[in-house]
Amino acid sequence: MKEPPRTESAQFVKELPERFNELGSFIREQRSTARLSLRRLSELAGISNPYLSQIERGLRRPSAEILQQIAKALRISAETLYVQAGILEKPDGNTDLARHILADHNLTEEQKQALMRIYLSFRHENDDAKAEADVGAGSKVVSAPGAAGE
Repeated sequence: MKEPPRTESAQFVKELPERFNELGSFIREQRSTARLSLRRLSELAGISNPYLSQIERGLRRPSAEILQQIAKALRISAETLYVQAGILEKPDGNTDLARHILADHNLTEEQKQALMRIYLSFRHENDDAKAEADVGAGSKVVSAPGAAGE
């Protein structure tokens, strides 16, 4: 009997166990970095020690809720684990730094506001420079040395 042709979904199903291994390894690495035992992380996340062990070994596929609990216990974003689990697409490099700054529980409100002011000032400065470059490129006007802004 002939084998049916492979489809994208069949390939996706084949890749799932590998993704679970990668997710488990990532969680184990984050736990190690945070210097947490398996038992302590399971307590902080509110899940059983054997279940967390199975997740780390790639034997179980955790739900989004479980991933969120693990992320909270590890003090990392749930989005990071969602990407590792294949629930969310990998960011395209255009990150929302402001959201990350405001979500950081290790910073005081004053520190968050100071970082936001600095970050936004750099963004506005770069936007202004880009707009000036776009205008300059369109009109081909050359400013004299010593002109304002130099």
